[in-house]
Amino acid sequence: MSNSVIQLRALEPDDIHFLFNLENDMDLWHLSHTQQPFSKHLLRQYIKEADRDIYEAKQFRFAIELLEKKQVIGFVDLFDFDPKNSRAGIGIIIKNKANRNKGYGKIALQKIIDYGFNILYLHQLYANISVSNTASIKLFENAGFMLIGNKKDWHFTGKAFEDELLFQLIKKE
Repeated sequence: MSNSVIQLRALEPDDIHFLFNLENDMDLWHLSHTQQPFSKHLLRQYIKEADRDIYEAKQFRFAIELLEKKQVIGFVDLFDFDPKNSRAGIGIIIKNKANRNKGYGKIALQKIIDYGFNILYLHQLYANISVSNTASIKLFENAGFMLIGNKKDWHFTGKAFEDELLFQLIKKE
């Protein structure tokens, strides 16, 4: 899944350093509900098993790669894949601030929506976004996701509890 700017691709062994730095960035742990660091050994195993079919693993992580530089800048995940009910969750992250607000997230999100609806034949996609993550809220709203719920005091940030918003996109028939 590529265009002239980015491609979404499966994880490769060479992605270990980027993945290690991302997963062990404590400033991002609140996004994934992580509470402890990941070892390179564990992440190598994760990459090694990342070729499992989404129907078996119920999730799949795509690397977001800048084509011009052949550089991974983030990931987009499909998770909680539920083929019976034809839905999945989406998570997206662009790691470095220098790569944000350049349209890469918008392109990656559109590609994963197309993949979900046209390859996996999903009926709906959803995203859980912290109320303070205004950039992600704007990204998903601009992609057509609708706010359908607010989970009150859902996350503890270390200082206070924060709401989490639930967004949904249903495929137009």
